Amino acid sequence: MARLAPLPADTNKELAEDFAFFERTLGFVPNSLLTMQRRPALTKGLIALSRGVYDPKGEVDLGLKRLIGHVASMAAGCMYCRAHTGTSAMRHGIDPAKLAAIAE
Repeated sequence: MARLAPLPADTNKELAEDFAFFERTLGFVPNSLLTMQRRPALTKGLIALSRGVYDPKGEVDLGLKRLIGHVASMAAGCMYCRAHTGTSAMRHGIDPAKLAAIAE
């Protein structure tokens, strides 16, 4: 359980456009960002990093990037990250069967 509860997405108007980015790419705003928005500069920094990594103009397919993130999350044992990377991998065209078999 988190020590701080996530804040509503509309708490900081300066983050509205940034949170819309996650709504478009993941389908939701992660609770980590909703909690982190207590420090807007930190939230903006993490979002800038995410935009750089998941730039659709990059050379590596977005689905593959999410699949790689999923494997890294599995290796780290982070169920929170696995949930997000798995969901977003499927949103970016990765077959659910491939995702289920990734550990093999």
